[in-house]
Amino acid sequence: MAFMVKSMVGGQLKNLTGGLGGEEKSEGEKSPAEAQGMTREEYEEYQRQLVEEKMERDAQFAQRKAERATFRSHFRDKYRLPKNETDDNQIQLVGGDVELPKELAKMIVQDNEEEEEKNSVIGQLSNIQNLDLDSLKDKASATLEDLKQSAEKCVVM
Repeated sequence: MAFMVKSMVGGQLKNLTGGLGGEEKSEGEKSPAEAQGMTREEYEEYQRQLVEEKMERDAQFAQRKAERATFRSHFRDKYRLPKNETDDNQIQLVGGDVELPKELAKMIVQDNEEEEEKNSVIGQLSNIQNLDLDSLKDKASATLEDLKQSAEKCVVM
C-alpha cells in the first residue's frame, strides 16, 4: 500500500519539480539502517540489543531444559532406571549443578512423603483389601480405655 502511494505521489512530484532535486536512491539501494528509518549508530545499537536479548533467551531456555533434565534424572535414580545421556549433557551444558524450581521441588517432597506413608505400617495395612482402618482405630482406642479403667480398679496396681 505504501509503495503504491509513493509511486503515485512520488512520480507526480518528480514531474512537477522536473527532477531538480538531484538523483534519489531507489529503495533497493538503501542501507538497512535507512530502510528502518534510523541512523547507522542507532541501527548498530538496535542489532546489538537484539543479539543480547537472544543470548539471554537462549540461556534461560537452556536453564529450563537442565531443570527438567534434573527432575527426570531424579526419578530415574529413584526408580533405578537407566540414565539418559542427553539429560546429563543438558545439565553439564548449563554448568552441572542445577537447582530445581520451587514447584518441581514441592512435587518431589510430596512424592517422598507419600512414599514414606506407604512404607509405614499403617500404609501397608491400608493396602489390604476389606480392611477398615477407622474401625480398627476405634477398637484399639476402646481397648486402651478398658485397660486403663481396669488398671484403676485393680487393687494390686
